[in-house]
Amino acid sequence: MTPPANPVAAAEPPAWNMPGSLVLRLMAVAALVVVLASAASVWLVSRAAGQEAMRRVVGQQTDEVEVVARLLASKIEQSQKVLRTVAQGITPGMLDAPASLDWMLRQGLPAAGFFDALQVVRKDGELKLNIRAGQLAKASDLDPAERDALRRTLIDGKPVVSELIAGRTSDARIMFTLPLHSEEGTVLGVVAGALKLQSQGLLPQSMALPAREDSRLVVFTRDGTILSHTDPARIMGQVRDEPGLAPVFADWLRRAQPVVGRGSTEVLPDHIVSVAGMPLPQWFVARVSNSQALLAPLQGAQREAWWLAAAVIALGVLLLASVMVWMAQPLAQLCRSALQLLRRDARAVVEWPVSRGEVDTLVRVFDGLAQQKQQRDHLHTLVGGQFEAILEHSSVGIVITRHGVLEVVGRQASLMLGYADGELQGRPARALYGSDADYARLGERVQAAFAAHGAFDGDVCFVRKDGSPVWARVQGRTVRSQALGASTVWMLEDITAARAAQYQQAWELTHDALTQLHNRSAFEHRLALLLAERSTRARGPASAGDSDGADAGEDGVVLFLDLDHFTLVNDVAGHDAGDDVLRHVARLIETQVRQVGWSARLGGDEFAVVLPGCTLARGQAVAEQLRATVQAWEPSYQGRSFTLGVSIGLVVLDAHLHDVASVLYAADMACYDAKRAGRNRVETRHARDMTSSGRMALGPY
Repeated sequence: MTPPANPVAAAEPPAWNMPGSLVLRLMAVAALVVVLASAASVWLVSRAAGQEAMRRVVGQQTDEVEVVARLLASKIEQSQKVLRTVAQGITPGMLDAPASLDWMLRQGLPAAGFFDALQVVRKDGELKLNIRAGQLAKASDLDPAERDALRRTLIDGKPVVSELIAGRTSDARIMFTLPLHSEEGTVLGVVAGALKLQSQGLLPQSMALPAREDSRLVVFTRDGTILSHTDPARIMGQVRDEPGLAPVFADWLRRAQPVVGRGSTEVLPDHIVSVAGMPLPQWFVARVSNSQALLAPLQGAQREAWWLAAAVIALGVLLLASVMVWMAQPLAQLCRSALQLLRRDARAVVEWPVSRGEVDTLVRVFDGLAQQKQQRDHLHTLVGGQFEAILEHSSVGIVITRHGVLEVVGRQASLMLGYADGELQGRPARALYGSDADYARLGERVQAAFAAHGAFDGDVCFVRKDGSPVWARVQGRTVRSQALGASTVWMLEDITAARAAQYQQAWELTHDALTQLHNRSAFEHRLALLLAERSTRARGPASAGDSDGADAGEDGVVLFLDLDHFTLVNDVAGHDAGDDVLRHVARLIETQVRQVGWSARLGGDEFAVVLPGCTLARGQAVAEQLRATVQAWEPSYQGRSFTLGVSIGLVVLDAHLHDVASVLYAADMACYDAKRAGRNRVETRHARDMTSSGRMALGPY
């Protein structure tokens, strides 16, 4: 007999399922909640209705004042645009011809009729034209505030929107000014236009309509002067006398808040006050409403909500038992289907019961788990692709090993070692060395470096596929990650050519064998060349009798470094450990300064660094970085950790230092100052302070 294709779907659930203990407990809890909800429903409904009504009133008023503020701001911008049109019609020649200027503003430019008054002032402050209500007026008719706005525009060359120029309510006005520029950008004069407060272009009477007994729309200035009001008699009055708005305005003045375009609403015991600002010209629009009158309809809504809530609660109590029993049926079927799915493959098709609540949630959980797995697979693929791109295009060789096996070999490393891409994958690391003895010796070096420094940094000789040697600077560090486990990442840089040069006789004569830095003789020779070049360059632009021309120049700095507590390493861990410390410190110094200068070992635990063309501030920063780097390194030898420091003396290569001996003496004295001041610090000396005392006369260093 053939089994059904989907055993889970084929299993017919019983027609009726007895609710389990969980459902019975839920029914008891739900009944208790309904009883408690009936006692709290009146309070909740009343509170919710009141909050909703208040939210809507606040939202409507806030939106209204923002819209009015934007409308008034657009009127201001439109007035400025009209004035700009008038200014474009005024040519430089008209400023000396009042008759043609008058004709142009009266007849030639229709836009000039937009303003209630127009003035044109020349750059020397002479009023060339003053038109008020279409008639010529005298210069003496100008208000002091109007004169001030014209003067500020002439001086600053910027447009101005004046404060309210007060007088009688019918004469209150706002002035707009605009500079007149020549083709070269200089200010030739100023054109100004004024609009009356109650004009159609600014604040017409119709703006405050329709009037409402329970609400007032007020426009006022920063100092509290009312510009527009639902009651015309209140225009030019003070906000401090407005019920409801006065305390809000007083609080705003106390906090000194900036004028912003966004609206805000405050609910007071008897009023709802919404205010929005206009940054230009710093006006405010406010809607003040009587909260008691606005919320009076809420009482009827609350009574209706009471009866509706009571009906819903009663119906809920009647239907609670039947609904809970009905909801338990798909839940029981869901549990059975989930148990059966757990015993099958995750890709099996299951006919889940169609229901809401727990059933739908669990189905979405299963889908979510499947999607999460797909996302993890996609992320793994994406990260793998990025890793492959790094291996493919990196300028240095990248190798990852684990337990002596080459797990990952980058393209650059394969080319360096003479292998094709992927050819070294999975092979033992021993394949890269000429003999087992070489591989064993390198293993001892790596283990010692990791024990002392936590990382490996050194030169290693590998063997290419064709048997030829290749030298590389190798940096290695152990990483522990979920993807790679306990692996070691190696960075390889081909130094075969540089290594060959190291063994030439010239290199041996100029470099220290232990640290591979410049030795003392090479350092002195190179510094002497730098000083000679500086001296030649300083004499070039200066006259023969000018001895001070180079004194102010700075052609770099010299650092003198002396390790602190180095003898302790030699005495406790032995000279081999001391040599290792010197080698590592040399690498630290070279890494820090090779991009901006060069370094040398002068002898023992003394080093020197030259930073050509470096300022004093930059030199001090490099010296401090060197000091911090050495202090942060804690070597470990024979099971004991050591803390080192370095005292650094700094001297600027100025005109007072003429030869190598004087430079080294000055730097050594600065280092001596650092030692005497407590060690592990940077001290700076200026050569002019030493030469004044005659200390440079001691002869060669």
